[in-house]
Amino acid sequence: MSEVVIFDTSVLLDEARTGRHREKMDSVDGLVRMSSVVLAEMLRGASGRAEHEFLRALARNHPILTPTQENWLDSGEILARIRADRGFEPHKLRDLHFDVLIALSARSHGARLITSNRTDFELINRYRQIKLEVW
Repeated sequence: MSEVVIFDTSVLLDEARTGRHREKMDSVDGLVRMSSVVLAEMLRGASGRAEHEFLRALARNHPILTPTQENWLDSGEILARIRADRGFEPHKLRDLHFDVLIALSARSHGARLITSNRTDFELINRYRQIKLEVW
């Protein structure tokens, strides 16, 4: 059985705007799945017809994985620990929340998470081990 692969918002955003990851994305070995959190983040910031079409195609062509109730609860606990350990302000914790949910839902499915957001996902990985690949 092939490994499940999820692309983080950072990779998809770069691809939608610049096309710089196309070759790597096409050569990824595994079953590509979309994260509902990633799609929501991207739709929130999408500008222009091409980006909307790109997102609609992703949603249409790949099964979508969504965080579970347990993922949501665990995300709150992880963020509380990060706040206690790092002293992050509420705005930084809000910024991290979606990334934690993406990581936890990937982990729940045994998926490899591909991102170009090294800093945030390596931090999250210290609190919950995930299969992480940074481009």
